[in-house]
Amino acid sequence: MSVDLVLGPRPDESGPPIGGRDAYPAEVTERLATDAASIIGRYPQPRSALLPLLHLVQSEDGYLTKAGIAFCASQLGLTDAEVSAVATFYSMYRRTPTGDYLVGVCTNTLCAIMGGDAILEALETELAIHPGQTTSDGRITLEHIECNAACDYAPVVMVNWEFFDHQTPSSARDLVQALRDGQTVTPTRGAALCPFRQTARTLAGVGPDVTDTSLPGDATLAGLRVAQALSEDGEG
Repeated sequence: MSVDLVLGPRPDESGPPIGGRDAYPAEVTERLATDAASIIGRYPQPRSALLPLLHLVQSEDGYLTKAGIAFCASQLGLTDAEVSAVATFYSMYRRTPTGDYLVGVCTNTLCAIMGGDAILEALETELAIHPGQTTSDGRITLEHIECNAACDYAPVVMVNWEFFDHQTPSSARDLVQALRDGQTVTPTRGAALCPFRQTARTLAGVGPDVTDTSLPGDATLAGLRVAQALSEDGEG
């Protein structure tokens, strides 16, 4: 039996290409090189430091630029193409300018069932932007995100990758308004919220120490309690 396969055009790469400035000023390169040396020194092989270095250069412009890619390549002895291949694989690395707060709405299966689609629609209306766009004041970039393993608290909104659980369209609108007004906003759990570029430095390992004192909540522990009860009853 033979099967005819009709090959169409090569699909476009997801997301825009990496653009922005081509090179950093000398003083920026020198400052970043100091941080890069600290990061690279933590790894037995320099190229193992690529992911935190990408966060470091993302903290400079709020997204990845050609300058950032070239900087990482030069620090690690890689080609720009090798760095770009890694950078474009992970959704945490931004390819377009990002606001002070990256607001992501999960609309995967459980969050969608619990109202994620309605939350995203409400924020599009409230902010007058679509996912991937930033408000005119530069404060908020809206993003549609895939599952972030927080289904026990669905529907979930993330701000700079910190969790805001059990959201509704109303609470999500209040959240983004508070962010735009410069109010202090506290995540449901996890570390304190900070602006996007500072978050990037923290993820690079050169930002201020971050302490997460939150503990697993009842929803997270429910399955464990059931398993323990079944085990005690001899059913495990």
